Amino acid sequence: MRKLALLLSLVFVGGLAVAQEAKTADKAMAKADKAMSAKTHEVATEVVSVDTAKHTITLKGEKENMTVPVEGKALASLETTKAGDKVTVTCHDDDKGAHLAVVEIKATPPEPPK
Repeated sequence: MRKLALLLSLVFVGGLAVAQEAKTADKAMAKADKAMSAKTHEVATEVVSVDTAKHTITLKGEKENMTVPVEGKALASLETTKAGDKVTVTCHDDDKGAHLAVVEIKATPPEPPK
């Protein structure tokens, strides 16, 4: 009877430890998601090239072209995006404003004829 009580106690304590670890991991993920979404902005640009194997996109810049990784839901759009497309991309930036990744790609509608 004592062994059974000891075994049940160990299982209970182990379960509490696993639950606490899961809570800590969930908080860390939520904090990381919040940090990533806080530093984004949209850029209207033209696609220079797409590399679906490396998950990168090269975008036309004012001074020079920029190749950045593509992440998240933008990966699905990468398959249908091609050079010459006019797009609006949502960029994830670091604290200094440098582009870390493209997280969303939206086709820019063509301008109506004048």
